[in-house]
Amino acid sequence: MNWIDLRSDTVTLPTENMRTAMGRAQLGDDVYGEDPTVNRLQALAAERLGKEAALFVPSGTMGNLAAVLAHCGRGDEVIMGNLAHTYLYEAGGISALGGVHPFTIPNQADGTLIISDIQRAVRADDPHFPRSKLLILENTHNRCGGVSLSRHYMLEAAQVARENSLAIHLDGARIFNAAVDQGVPASALVDMVDSVTFCLSKGLCAPVGSVLCGSRGFIEEAHRIRKQLGGGMRQAGVLAAAGIVALEEMVDRLVEDHQHAAQLAEGLRSVEGVSLDKGSPNTNMVYIEIDSSMNTSAQDCAAKLKNEGVLVGITGPRHFRLVCHYWIKDEHLPQVVQAFKNALSGG
Repeated sequence: MNWIDLRSDTVTLPTENMRTAMGRAQLGDDVYGEDPTVNRLQALAAERLGKEAALFVPSGTMGNLAAVLAHCGRGDEVIMGNLAHTYLYEAGGISALGGVHPFTIPNQADGTLIISDIQRAVRADDPHFPRSKLLILENTHNRCGGVSLSRHYMLEAAQVARENSLAIHLDGARIFNAAVDQGVPASALVDMVDSVTFCLSKGLCAPVGSVLCGSRGFIEEAHRIRKQLGGGMRQAGVLAAAGIVALEEMVDRLVEDHQHAAQLAEGLRSVEGVSLDKGSPNTNMVYIEIDSSMNTSAQDCAAKLKNEGVLVGITGPRHFRLVCHYWIKDEHLPQVVQAFKNALSGG
């Protein structure tokens, strides 16, 4: 069956241009710094984000972990949202592997952290307390519906971080979605942070990899940590080649995914028992809730949708996340809406 797969933009397959580039990539040993394709990707990523240097890593989770370990020592504390990906979905790596303590404050519905909450989270200089060293923000914010954070907010948060001697790391897994949504270059959403991770393997369609960007000195430290974490790859240019195509060809077209999300949300409004959730649609994501009167669970509904060829992400007992990406086309949207109607009507 040809699935309409809305579970995540991580399910994207590499484009034909990526496959061609991977097959033709010039290769060398990246642990020696000799893979020309990896070096080109890192230089391109740093340029796009307006940073001095960049580091190719196997995953966004490794990129975020390496960033935290480069910024913090054992016993230091990181301030982040209680819905942050690093807090919820990265296996407690900063604590398990780095001895770094998380301090969480509530994420607002728009993905932001209240500025006064950040200020109050900063520890006093007292030997009883861990040292506050780092603030982590997320843009776009996954658990808050895929919402993008504005440059104005990023600058406001950065100011309070600077006033309290905090470094700032941005989990920018979908930073290019945020940039397209905000109508600004990606660099305008990260020039106020010390480090940023972004994913190549989500909406940008590359098969593997993320990139961590920052100052040259920071990336040198992160490079050492990547080695410690087992992320020293050899002829990694075969993967980096797809990342280059992703940055050169796949960024501007993200607007299509956002348009598809808006169209899908509008179509789902007409389905009895479905309501939009988390301010949807935001960027390329649509969150929905099934009304309790429909007498069906998310699991049962998802099973019926699967029979119709539609795959969805379950995010709660009656909640779903639908993510649009390169492989979701115009003709799929009415099929998804009809599948929901059938699933909820028993048709």
